[in-house]
Amino acid sequence: MSRTDPTTPAVPAADGALLTVAGLRKSFGDHEVLRSIDLEVHAGQVVALIGPSGSGKTTVLRSLNGLEIPDAGRIGVGGDVTVDFSRSVSKRELGRLRDCSAMVFQHYNLFPHMTVIQNVIEGPVHVQGRPRAEAVADAERLLARVGLAEKRDSYPFELSGGQQQRVGIVRALAMRPRILLFDEPTSALDPELVGEVLAVIKELSDEGWTMVIVTHELGFAREVADSIVFMDGGVVVEQGTPEVVLGAPREERTRQFVRRLANRF
Repeated sequence: MSRTDPTTPAVPAADGALLTVAGLRKSFGDHEVLRSIDLEVHAGQVVALIGPSGSGKTTVLRSLNGLEIPDAGRIGVGGDVTVDFSRSVSKRELGRLRDCSAMVFQHYNLFPHMTVIQNVIEGPVHVQGRPRAEAVADAERLLARVGLAEKRDSYPFELSGGQQQRVGIVRALAMRPRILLFDEPTSALDPELVGEVLAVIKELSDEGWTMVIVTHELGFAREVADSIVFMDGGVVVEQGTPEVVLGAPREERTRQFVRRLANRF
């Protein structure tokens, strides 16, 4: 699978960790949000981060993409990118880290004054410096893949929430990342639109994309994730396969969380 083809994973499944996180810490004022987070994601693996609101899940995700700057710890991608946040980090180091992943946001974050195709090619053309014709061709192929070819010249306000989120996924894929990051990708959607977005993510999982997904959809996490990480209070409480973490959790705090979410439905 080649990185020149944005319709296939940038990094094929392989043995060994693609993403490593060690001792990650982050505070906002006096509030310590992350307290020494360790995490490992293998190439082609899907990791779901679950936990109550305020547990630090989104802060971990934003740190992986350099949208939040941790106070301490290290993030490494492959064998060629390592950022040590215990010292001053240069813009070049942050840039290399950001190049490794692409984020799909909870509330889409599409530019409202741009058409669908303009939203998708903005990053490849203006951030990565790729030729416009190449970026447009990639964008059209990706839009067709998620059933939105006819929406290329539409504006975000003309799309449903599910369509906007699928554009958000295409925009991330167009950056040819090594890792896809999803922050609660279905939480802003009406219930009847959730399935169309989860189907796209499931397809990407089946193709071997490496993904880290913050989600409250435990059924989806059980189906698509190779590993589930339960966080609470800024720490990793438990991690393991879906069968263990959701079916037979070892920690009482995990059992309480899973039971409470199950009782909501």
